[in-house]
Amino acid sequence: MLKIEDITYSVEGRPLFEGASATIPTGHKVGLVGRNGTGKTTLFRLIRGELALEGGAISIPQRARIGGVAQEAPASEISLLETVLAADTERAALLAEAETATDPVRIAEVQARLADIDAWSAEGRASAILKGLGFEPEQQGLPCSAFSGGWRMRVALAGVLFAQPDYLLLDEPTNYLDLEGALWLESYLARYPHTVLLISHDRDLLNRAVGSILHLENRKLTLYTGGYDTFAATRAARRASEAADARRQADRKAHLQSFVDRFRYKASKARQAQSRLKMIERLTATAPPEDPARTVFTFPEPEEISPPIITMEGVAVGYDGRAVLSRLNQRIDQDDRIALLGRNGEGKSTLSKLLAGKLASMAGKMVVSSRLRVGYFAQHQVDELRVDETPLQHILRLRPDEGQGKARARLAGFGLQAAQADTEVARLSGGQKARLSLLLATIDAPHLLILDEPTNHLDIDSREALVEALTDYSGAVILVSHDMHLLSLVADRLWLVRAGAVLPWEGDLEDYRRMLLTADEAPKPAPKPEKPKKAGREEMLALRAEVRRCEERLGKLSEMRTKLSEKMADPGLYDEARKVELEQWTIKFAELEEAEHRAEALWLEAQARLEAAGQA
Repeated sequence: MLKIEDITYSVEGRPLFEGASATIPTGHKVGLVGRNGTGKTTLFRLIRGELALEGGAISIPQRARIGGVAQEAPASEISLLETVLAADTERAALLAEAETATDPVRIAEVQARLADIDAWSAEGRASAILKGLGFEPEQQGLPCSAFSGGWRMRVALAGVLFAQPDYLLLDEPTNYLDLEGALWLESYLARYPHTVLLISHDRDLLNRAVGSILHLENRKLTLYTGGYDTFAATRAARRASEAADARRQADRKAHLQSFVDRFRYKASKARQAQSRLKMIERLTATAPPEDPARTVFTFPEPEEISPPIITMEGVAVGYDGRAVLSRLNQRIDQDDRIALLGRNGEGKSTLSKLLAGKLASMAGKMVVSSRLRVGYFAQHQVDELRVDETPLQHILRLRPDEGQGKARARLAGFGLQAAQADTEVARLSGGQKARLSLLLATIDAPHLLILDEPTNHLDIDSREALVEALTDYSGAVILVSHDMHLLSLVADRLWLVRAGAVLPWEGDLEDYRRMLLTADEAPKPAPKPEKPKKAGREEMLALRAEVRRCEERLGKLSEMRTKLSEKMADPGLYDEARKVELEQWTIKFAELEEAEHRAEALWLEAQARLEAAGQA
């Protein structure tokens, strides 16, 4: 298991961890969450041994392999597939040794180990991972140098997933993925056979791919059982309990102080007043939980213009005379909220550029309202900010007549306070840069706002603030995002971009998710029919008895889950003094979940055998 014991660490005199502790059982999948800047990435570097602790200790089992994605794959002439295969250094070394070894005993050991690690199916596994992350089979033979930095980040991610380290540390892995890649990764991590620590602000990923949440707040670590929604509910209950305790203590103190104020100078009551003064001194100060600063986005409101704002009839668009999309027959009104779905490379960005006026149509008729203003945010625009300028200088360059007061108010409306307003962009966090880019995209109060992956580098609080802002916004919104939570709350129309066309998706996002996760599953050949044998009476009785035993086992486990859930919901369990007890209950809860999965599988097998025997 991974043990973090009483660690202390500071950066430039600012403490990130003070006496922080947590225990991650082997094989668990844990989401690490916390506001931007609290030290999540630093914790990963401490676990990997890249930084030296000031106090405390971090321990993992000896010879355990730690893997993660620190940087993109190099722009080499090695193919994508070979780059991923090389990530499993043990397999590569064994294969090299198998070519040169002469000792029969060693040859046997090498071949046995190659069989143990399933080395002969490696190419198929590596290819499947690359395909899941968006690389078609014909691309996998191309050199890494043929792809941009974002795509090479995917290659690096594919490499670490293929190597299957004992401890997989992933820091915002979906930032370079589209929706399809993010959904594939979610499914892959849920099946990953070893321990996973995942930094992410994607609520759906944290709900589906992990079983626990490790929360970093106030320089401490707290482990919660369950996905993100369970964590949020438990934490809210705990904070409510802490606030109630603080109110009760304040009321008690006020009551005692009232008696003292009334009777401290009255001789007959002086003794009692002194006694109450001592009681007030002995009361432990219990401060109410401090609410974190709320992140906001304030989009300027556009005036209303007559619908439609854009219509397309038989429109084609593409590059260098070659159409990427054709036969576009869409209409956009000012109150539309549209999400663009489709695999990477199908044309979502091309359509966005067409609507933003950055690409001209090649054919057909496209009518745009003469008063239409369009705001366009794409991830590459974050990289195009002037790194030697401050956010305030960015605004004043666009609005020189507004003055500093109005410019600072605009920045504050996007969560960039005075300190960030006067900081050079090069020193801002990724989330702060993204907020500045969103401000620049909306500064003209656009009637149509096109957002291409707007949540990259935004923490969960900022994403929720973005949802609120888009919900209140009176202009049209076109969304491209891998964040299913954002899409489900904002979009009311879905367009599928596929095979050179744009068509409405008739299902919902869950239908689309299911379609993506099952699209690549090869149909299984139908088994050769065999004449079933008639089950005897004794066999039927035994099968029914086995089903009953399985059902009783599931019932008992369900009762245990109910009791354990009640125990875990006790806010007092999360007190610092009961940390060891919380860890024990967390381990028990994980063991119970595993037992339930096994028991359910046994019940399904028994039920299937009984049904098959009954139909014979």
